[in-house]
Amino acid sequence: MAETARETNALEIERRYDAPPERVWQAWTDPRALSRWFGPGGENSVTQAELDVRPGGHYTIAFRTPDGQDNRVSGTYEEVIPQRKLSFSWAWQSTPDRVSFVTVEVVPEGDATLMKFRHERFYDRTALDNHTRGWTATFVKLDAVIMSA
Repeated sequence: MAETARETNALEIERRYDAPPERVWQAWTDPRALSRWFGPGGENSVTQAELDVRPGGHYTIAFRTPDGQDNRVSGTYEEVIPQRKLSFSWAWQSTPDRVSFVTVEVVPEGDATLMKFRHERFYDRTALDNHTRGWTATFVKLDAVIMSA
């Protein structure tokens, strides 16, 4: 695992899984699978997961954090290459004018899969730092879900 917050105002995280690419792809594109890991809260913290995974399709995800705060994020899929790449806009309901951008690449590596995650175009350094904490906690859950399937 490598995590880097670059001066380019982006967060990059890589994860390598002893799992097929289809399992990693499903975790990002199937509402039931995504609900198992999304957000830094515990189990059943996702209260809504609507995903229209196609270019121009929209998504909305709502979840509750451990401190009881409700959050809702939504955006539009820009690029969808099945089993390989997702790119989408990212905007919180609380700050809809602050749109950032996420790219997830799924790279087969023999019997394993490399997931390359990049979240960029943050409003400011505070937003980058907050997302770094959130994604780091969230990916601990993703790791467990992918490896337990």
